[in-house]
Amino acid sequence: MPSATELDDLARRIPDGASLALAPDYSGCALAVVRALIRRGARDLHLIGVPQLGFQADLLIGAGCAASVESAAVTLGEQGAAPRFTAAVKAGALELRDSTCPVIHAGLQAAEKGVPFLPLRGILGSDLVRHRPDWRVIDNPFGQDDPILLVPAICPDVALFHAAMADRAGNVWIGVRRELMLMAHAARTTLVTVERIVENDLLADDRSAAGTIPALYVSAVAPAPRGAWPVGLRGAYPADLDHLRRYAEKARTEQGFERYLEAFVLGRVPAP
Repeated sequence: MPSATELDDLARRIPDGASLALAPDYSGCALAVVRALIRRGARDLHLIGVPQLGFQADLLIGAGCAASVESAAVTLGEQGAAPRFTAAVKAGALELRDSTCPVIHAGLQAAEKGVPFLPLRGILGSDLVRHRPDWRVIDNPFGQDDPILLVPAICPDVALFHAAMADRAGNVWIGVRRELMLMAHAARTTLVTVERIVENDLLADDRSAAGTIPALYVSAVAPAPRGAWPVGLRGAYPADLDHLRRYAEKARTEQGFERYLEAFVLGRVPAP
């Protein structure tokens, strides 16, 4: 049974240098913990987008917490490019490991199954293959003149995400967001914030069981009402589009980003 804990404790469980699997903005972003990571001065994190990254990654990169990114994309969606990610790549301050959605999922599925790799076809012919020496193209051992791509397992040190609820046993309900289940299965440690803790057993109810991650795969849970703000949480509250627009504008410059951190992360000045 996972321990119930506080936000700062979850942040302390993510050591400097860890590989950290994060959900996309449309899924379950544990932004309350991301802000706690920035406040504690986390460094050298290796961010893995499942399968892409957005606002929370841009915060971590801008705050100097990230050393590398492996993701199918890093974007603020309708708000445009992720400004601090873009600046870091242009400055050569961030190792970028280009990938695709199918590769990310295949790598995590390999870790989930306990195998060293999974084969894929759809990436063959892409320029990405030339830039990823850790991917291998071999002849299909069951065919002739039939190349296949082997993707190595992706086993994150930590999976971090936010969900609607957990029960007292530590089972976590994620609904339709199956990438969160995959993250929890593949990672060595899974840390989750939730909107609320419920008394009923989520696995005992057929209406919730299929969308529930068993406590076996969850290391710690912390309650965090509105813990996904400002990107929102499906079925709970929408994204704060006005706030995200303001962030995208401010974070275009390093000075604007620093002012954003001071107001909305570090709390050293009143929010404008």
